[in-house]
Amino acid sequence: MKKIDWSEDARADVRRIDRKTAMRIFSIIQRFAETGEGDVKELKGESGELRLRVGDYRVRFTNEADDTIRIHAVRHRCEAYR
Repeated sequence: MKKIDWSEDARADVRRIDRKTAMRIFSIIQRFAETGEGDVKELKGESGELRLRVGDYRVRFTNEADDTIRIHAVRHRCEAYR
């Protein structure tokens, strides 16, 4: 299982989301960390970021070399790619 590391921006993003949706996001991130399953796509550009789709929300993250998932942002899909 991979370790999950949250940035301060990502923590703030999750605090703005209603509790039910936030718990669903946590559950899907945990499942991805354990099994690697999920709707993941590499984003264009040279950032090396990936996105995990959770309903109408997008989790932007990178896979670090030490088996860590670094979560950068959790945003609604209309704001996720700006």
